[in-house]
Amino acid sequence: MIGLSGSRQGTRAILLAALALLVAACAAPGGARAPVTIEANRPNVVSFWNEVANRTVLAQAAVNLTAEERHPTFFFDLASVHVAIYDAVVAIEGRYVPFAVRPQSAAAGASTEAAVSAAAHGVLKALFPNRGAHYQAAYEARLALIPDGPAKAVGVALGSEVAAGVVRLRANDGRSAALAPYVSGTVPGAFRSANPNPVFRHFPAIRPFALERMDQFRPPAPPALTSASYAAAFNETRALGGATSTVRNAAQHHAALFHTEPPPPAVTRNLGRFASSTAEVSDAARLMALIYVSFVDAIGACFEAKYHYQTWRPVSAIQMADHDGNPATERDEHWKPALPTPNHPEYPAAHSCTSGSLGEALRHHFGTADATFTWDSTVTGTTRSYAGIEAFSSEAGIARLHGGMHFRFSVDAGEELGRRVAAWVAARHFKRRD
Repeated sequence: MIGLSGSRQGTRAILLAALALLVAACAAPGGARAPVTIEANRPNVVSFWNEVANRTVLAQAAVNLTAEERHPTFFFDLASVHVAIYDAVVAIEGRYVPFAVRPQSAAAGASTEAAVSAAAHGVLKALFPNRGAHYQAAYEARLALIPDGPAKAVGVALGSEVAAGVVRLRANDGRSAALAPYVSGTVPGAFRSANPNPVFRHFPAIRPFALERMDQFRPPAPPALTSASYAAAFNETRALGGATSTVRNAAQHHAALFHTEPPPPAVTRNLGRFASSTAEVSDAARLMALIYVSFVDAIGACFEAKYHYQTWRPVSAIQMADHDGNPATERDEHWKPALPTPNHPEYPAAHSCTSGSLGEALRHHFGTADATFTWDSTVTGTTRSYAGIEAFSSEAGIARLHGGMHFRFSVDAGEELGRRVAAWVAARHFKRRD
């Protein structure tokens, strides 16, 4: 009886140990995790500086002297702010691996609040010296909340050093590169610009944050104009995305409208929710840096591909289908898209590039694709909830078809590009320390 009891106890101990290992594996980064609901209800110093940075980057100013002031590129500039915040927090709390800057300043006893504030303020002041009205008073007020003393002083010194390092790292990032005048294509399939200056041509010239080069994940060429796959995508967008479509329903039209708010205010406002999704400053800093670095490299790679292939938009394709050499497409010279078409090449779809990168970044951070979150739009005045990252990516892509702006192959290629970029970033950066 004694031996049997001991055996049972041993078996029970083994089972409990196995269960503990299973629970630990599920809780570990990259392991399977329970569904999460991301709510913006835990304001912290990261979310505070995210809001200040948003206002600064999007502000209109009478005087513009730096490259960033002359050529503001909101997501690249916000990525600089969040990388500085992240590296400042990591230097003090040590939970994650630094991204770019390992400060020499002492970290022992430093105030994380002071370091984050000094890091964000330092980047904003260097990039936007003539927009101080949007950040200087905020900086002074935030520091005033921290008791004077060694912790505050050490935190400010460390954050300032990190900011200077990030500014040096991103100096002369390519945004000021001189571009030759744009010449629209004339052959079938070539992009026709709505005016002599299609937008975001400088994105491919900007140095990436994490990628080795912007063409690293360039997608394969789109389907040939004479192919069956091109004809299928052509006829789908023609039916669903026309201004007078009888196939598109009211819900699809509303979703298409929802996703037409200009990216600068829409993206900064909505991504800001993730900054206040946790009270843990190190987690908030890591999440926002991962999101923005993935986002900027995805959008840079996306526009590199766009201006490499320079393919026409549906409005041109449908109105000139008699020149595409495909008997399965039919010209409609009066066809118009349901919603205005952005003035840049069609392939791949930018909304899908960024939604794909966001979804993959969230999956890596939370350890699950089953993450519910909300997004809002000032165009429709509504807020939509997405049960899972796939739901958001899918809707953002299909919305561009229903708006008549894209073909399905562009949506698919964009989402794949965005996911690959974010996965590459997450595999090499923002990792937990061993």
